[in-house]
Amino acid sequence: MSAGLLFNQEVRKYGARLIPVDSEHNGIFQVFDLDRPETVENIILTASGGPFRTFSIEDMSRVTPEQAIMHPNWKMGKKISVDSATMMNKGLEIIEAKWLFNIDSEKIDVLIHPEGIVHSLVEFKDNSIIGQMSVPDMKVPIAYGLGFPERIESNSESLRLEHIGQLNFITPDLKKFPSISIAREAVNSGGTASALLNAANEEAVRAFLKNKINFIQISEIISFVMDTIPITNVKELGSIFEADSLGRESALGRMDQLNK
Repeated sequence: MSAGLLFNQEVRKYGARLIPVDSEHNGIFQVFDLDRPETVENIILTASGGPFRTFSIEDMSRVTPEQAIMHPNWKMGKKISVDSATMMNKGLEIIEAKWLFNIDSEKIDVLIHPEGIVHSLVEFKDNSIIGQMSVPDMKVPIAYGLGFPERIESNSESLRLEHIGQLNFITPDLKKFPSISIAREAVNSGGTASALLNAANEEAVRAFLKNKINFIQISEIISFVMDTIPITNVKELGSIFEADSLGRESALGRMDQLNK
């Protein structure tokens, strides 16, 4: 994600095909017309919305690390659970999708889909939308990646839509979840912006889990880093490592200011 440009250069150099295993991007890959990318109008990433999608901003300022790691649908590690709660996970997935499918960030949308059944959608030029659905089980995208181009048994449960009843889709509130906009700006800025964002996010989440900052300060710290550290071109991995160090240093410095 931070070195998407360099990674794609290596993929082209060796004539490889990159098959994503992350469930959202794997779903896009399954329906994206790789031979005719010009037929694709938009791609849509779905999100659970995390545990705070119905909270007000005031409520979110008071949430605890214990609340943030209690995902409503899945048991995950602490860091990714907090990313889901801030929706930074979707911001990072926007960056991934840009590099995986060579598509402008303006053509990558995010919808909250609490049921977690539709993992992604692709809209085509004729306004047709094709989605990939399955039970929320990583066995499905992993099996697809291992078996490609054939489909093999995943040993996941079958999807029974009659048991689900209905599927809901909600536009995320970007005031409550600014991480999505911050990540989109990083994509548009290019260069080392994504590395700075990732570094700042990791340090901010780590601090939140240690009760050193509050929940809404996570995005404030990331924005501070993105606004103060110059973005440079990525010519080699050294550029990424340097940006990572600068991003962490700036984030930690901002936390010290907030705690004075």
